Amino acid sequence: MSSQKRLRGRPKSFYDNSAQNRIQALDRALDVLNCLAERSGMTLTEIAEKLDQSPATIYRVLATFEARQAVEMDPASQEWFIGPTSFRLGSAFLRRTGVVERARPLMRELMEETGETANLGTEVSGEVMFLSQVESHENIRAFFSPGAKSPMHASGIGKALLAHGDEGKIEKYVTQKKLECFTDNTIADQDRLWAELLKIKAQGYAFDDEEKNIGMRCIAAPVFNYYGEAVAGISISGPTIRLSLDRVEQVSKMVMEKAKTLSTNLGSNR
Repeated sequence: MSSQKRLRGRPKSFYDNSAQNRIQALDRALDVLNCLAERSGMTLTEIAEKLDQSPATIYRVLATFEARQAVEMDPASQEWFIGPTSFRLGSAFLRRTGVVERARPLMRELMEETGETANLGTEVSGEVMFLSQVESHENIRAFFSPGAKSPMHASGIGKALLAHGDEGKIEKYVTQKKLECFTDNTIADQDRLWAELLKIKAQGYAFDDEEKNIGMRCIAAPVFNYYGEAVAGISISGPTIRLSLDRVEQVSKMVMEKAKTLSTNLGSNR
């Protein structure tokens, strides 16, 4: 008999992660939703090619989702989009975290004070997932749609969360994760990333200097919960022509102040 205590609501096979415990048709259907979430509108042919499935199979999935308003189709362009039901289900995740509602007023203040776009993100399965954004009034600005993901090592929020995370988790990410290089500034070397994370932990903020996208910079600070865990990150992002290097010290203080306030609102005493 297994020494693991079975949790209520979970079958005996819960700890068996083999494929036999997954519903393949549901796996494929969720792949379609994930595919649509990554882009703003895709045709049936584009989805089928992206997922290497037959158009007939993909259409049946889309028709099923459409009946439940999980996806929508634009008759003019013949493109499919995420629907209101998917949005509602995703919003349930945001309600569970509680951090989004508390962060919005602070993000608006941060955007007004810095003139740049304010972002909120958290770690999901080893990546940064953006939860909310308050856009700058400027014509040239950063944009991350809610639910968009980014590698931890090439993101201001990602590096802030890594630096203040559990040491075992940090080591696993740095040593086992493929550190993809996006620009010449991406920190894709293990030793350099370790040094960067130590620096971030000491100074209290992370700086993304064109590490994911050329021409864009980001300054981020971690948000802590009641238990002192880094559960989210607040950042501002903008073009290098406005977010110049001589503004980093001033803006980082503003970002850290908002992150500190949000942490306090979540019950943290850090």
